[in-house]
Amino acid sequence: MIAPDGTLRGRHLAAFKAILDDCREAGMAVELAVFAQESWRDGIRLPDQSMEAGVRALARELKPWRNLTFQIWNEFDYRTVELVKIVKAEDPARLVSNSPGVAGVLTGQGNQEALLDYLSPHTSRQSQARGKTWQTAPAELAYLLARFAKPVVDDEPARNGTPNFGGPREQTWPMDHIVHMLAVRRSGAYVTYHHDMFQTPGTAAVPSHGVPDPEHNPYHRTVLEFLAMRERYLD
Repeated sequence: MIAPDGTLRGRHLAAFKAILDDCREAGMAVELAVFAQESWRDGIRLPDQSMEAGVRALARELKPWRNLTFQIWNEFDYRTVELVKIVKAEDPARLVSNSPGVAGVLTGQGNQEALLDYLSPHTSRQSQARGKTWQTAPAELAYLLARFAKPVVDDEPARNGTPNFGGPREQTWPMDHIVHMLAVRRSGAYVTYHHDMFQTPGTAAVPSHGVPDPEHNPYHRTVLEFLAMRERYLD
């Protein structure tokens, strides 16, 4: 949504506001990843002044929408502290987080955790050395809870629906994801449903309209049914 000169792209901003309106009506909140490591590694980078101007403009423009949190980076960490301060200067009540790196990178630079309202790391992927995600992720999140005493979200847990993009190289079942999410919630942290919905277009996992649909895929349906009844299983 931010152009190279730091201004906001009007069409993209209008579409995002419409999404926020729809989510607000449905009682949902949105976490906006302002910048992403994918763009950075592809050489798509804004000058520092443009980053600052864009973040300032976004914080000001989106102030009326309270069902929104800012995540400064998705899996990266560059000038995070400065950008968090800009958001807070424009909108002190806005919740701000950061995902400081790829899977297993739990903390960021510059003591940024002191400024963040909640933490949103990407926990370690499943491997023979690390073990199952429903064992490693709760331990990593419990460490952050104890160290920083702030809410923690397992923002991009190990993918269980596909072997790509960090998923395990073995057969998976919906129960893998359910056990993972339940273990994370019992650790005191929160979790997102991280499936391959937006990274494997054209596969059987993704409906042609591109919207998560529990009737389209049995994996989705099983996990979403658990999410709908999650309070039943929490102590």
